[in-house]
Amino acid sequence: MHAMLLTLATSAATAPPIALHPDNPRYFLYRGEPTVLITSGEHYGAVLNLDFDCVPYLTELQAHGLNLTRVFSGVYMEDADSFSIRDNTLAPKAGRLICPWARSEEPGYAAGGSKFDLDRWDEAYFARLRAFCAEAERRGVIVELALFCPYYEDSMWRISPLHPSNNVNGTPDVPRTEVLALQHPQLTAVQEAMTRKIVGELAEAPNVYYEICNEPYFGGVTPEWQARIAEVIVEAEAGLPHKHLIAQNIANGSAEVTDPDPRVSILNFHYANPPDAVRVNWGLNRPIAFDETGFKGSEDLPYRTDAWEFMLAGGSVYDNLDYSFTCEHPAGTAGISAPGGGGPAVRRQLAALKQFIEGFDFLKMAPHDEAIVGGVGEGMVARCLAEPGQQYAVYVKGGTGVELSLEAPPGKYRVAWLHPRTGDQEGAQTVEHGGGVLRLQSPMYEEDAAVGVRRT
Repeated sequence: MHAMLLTLATSAATAPPIALHPDNPRYFLYRGEPTVLITSGEHYGAVLNLDFDCVPYLTELQAHGLNLTRVFSGVYMEDADSFSIRDNTLAPKAGRLICPWARSEEPGYAAGGSKFDLDRWDEAYFARLRAFCAEAERRGVIVELALFCPYYEDSMWRISPLHPSNNVNGTPDVPRTEVLALQHPQLTAVQEAMTRKIVGELAEAPNVYYEICNEPYFGGVTPEWQARIAEVIVEAEAGLPHKHLIAQNIANGSAEVTDPDPRVSILNFHYANPPDAVRVNWGLNRPIAFDETGFKGSEDLPYRTDAWEFMLAGGSVYDNLDYSFTCEHPAGTAGISAPGGGGPAVRRQLAALKQFIEGFDFLKMAPHDEAIVGGVGEGMVARCLAEPGQQYAVYVKGGTGVELSLEAPPGKYRVAWLHPRTGDQEGAQTVEHGGGVLRLQSPMYEEDAAVGVRRT
């Protein structure tokens, strides 16, 4: 991390943290403004990897107006072979992991250096965590802190500080599928203590929310354990002036949440295209997040189109995994060898989406695909977010041109098309509409197009 962070003091914050918007709790309130969260961020190792410099990273997000980063706490890490990701920020080099617990004097940690002492905190870690959040706040970037993660493979469990071979505290030698399950009181006590410590350290951070566990549907993570961690967060903040939002990772793809935890505000989904997760959970009146992308190759197209579809289906968060951010290239200029993509071009494309949405009074809008009554051909997809009669945001994937038929009441409307790949606007005009079907002819485009229709 940049040298300045080693001496940066976190000042007391007076502003409340990011919250659900009181007028529409499917979106956020941050710094007094309605907010959506859109980003293309590094692979979650910005704090735990001592070789990662967060300043150029966060500055690059800020330069594009992107406003979210997702980080892991350090209780889980990966190795150089995990998921075929070259220069993975979540896989520190030997001896370069920093996590909540201090090192002991006893050598033998599997990933380099001394073993951990789970009874002692590493204050350098918490200084780094606070400094990272403070640097992000200076740039208007929200930090989603994922507290835990399942161990997908035995090799990942073997390098965890909680594994008995990696600490001096005699934690139980258990299968990886029993670590996050309330089955072993000693492990549960360590997990609860870590949660309380982090929550206390970030009590005044206005730009933080907590995710209980990344992808808990893998590796034996139980609902009861997740509920307990949520309860610990609430307990730890009970006497504090501000309360932070809690997110829960529900599923890959989509799932209907039938019994939501009342302590959880944000419902996270990974690989959520098509955006059915928004539709089936719309009635819960909470933010629905597309919390992780990837595994669709290195081209920008699938990540851009996933983002536009999800956000115009009523989602409130889109978080693209961007493998161009590495320790050697923290500003996001690295060549990519990973299952996903990233880079400056896709960041510009996601910035165009964020600017498009922010051009509307989106708190008053909801999914309204039924307003599109014609013009969408075979193999094309269209999404409409609207406040009927006042404002319509429409996205079309596929084709090279379209004449949309939009059902709208009489009025004068300002119409402007946008090319999502370039961010360029085209064809702005004011239309006198007598009611019924409003026909909107697009310019020629490549791959996808968007149009904004606003009553004047």
